[in-house]
Amino acid sequence: MRYHTPETFEEAARVAASASGVTRFLAGGTDVLVQLRAGMVIPDDLIDLKQIAGVREIAQTPEGGWRIGIAVSGAELGAHDGLTGDWPGVVEGMELVGSTQIQGRATLTGNLCNGSPAADSVPGLVAAGAMVTVTGPDGTREVAVQDIPTGPGKTSLAAGEVISAITLPPRGANGGDAYLRFIPRTEMDIAVVGCAVNLRLDGDTITEACVVLGAVAPTVVVVPDAATAIIGTTLDDAAIDALVAAARTACSPIDDKRGTIEFRTDVAGVLAKRAARIAYDRAKGA
Repeated sequence: MRYHTPETFEEAARVAASASGVTRFLAGGTDVLVQLRAGMVIPDDLIDLKQIAGVREIAQTPEGGWRIGIAVSGAELGAHDGLTGDWPGVVEGMELVGSTQIQGRATLTGNLCNGSPAADSVPGLVAAGAMVTVTGPDGTREVAVQDIPTGPGKTSLAAGEVISAITLPPRGANGGDAYLRFIPRTEMDIAVVGCAVNLRLDGDTITEACVVLGAVAPTVVVVPDAATAIIGTTLDDAAIDALVAAARTACSPIDDKRGTIEFRTDVAGVLAKRAARIAYDRAKGA
């Protein structure tokens, strides 16, 4: 195994593009190191990104959004008052990943690139409209987080490409978001169902919304009908009922020992209702 410590993302992309065998990038390492120790993956080239300047930084963009380095840990996200104040749903999704020890290493980028349909951080990022900067042999491009996962364990990244930053848009006034999940245990488990809701108010009326489900399909699912159900409402009982129905209709989960299709579908509606209410209260400053 060849171990690389590039000093720029361009150098990392060149190394990855020239590699001929199995390649893995190392940011937090909570996925790749476990896979390596278990013998699931033995990389020919392991590219450690932690020596690149800025990968541990959280910075506000000129527009008022947030740019998050690829090696920022879950613990560091949760300790950042500005980011947590603007996007609590994004942060709380990442804070559900693993144990306290894992939180010291796990990253948003790693959770995204692992390609799990049950990744806790991804629904919140998608609901927020987050973008990633992708660096490759042909330069950089901006891609919506929604377009990165393509299936279990798969992403849309081409050979030699690496995510070099995550950007969250400006929060703006009267907005709120939330993420909830169901797991069989009280902690340290992967989501049986997850749901993120991001919305904006004008007075008491919802003017913008995005509802995203996790662990109910091969990738996270954006549910436009669920957003439509609550836009123009004050999140009254009729709107909640329409939201729940739309969320359940959008589900196409698997049936396994962790949850049946019927159970996952039912829980998706429950979580959508609860997450919407939390996001609504946050948008009102509660």
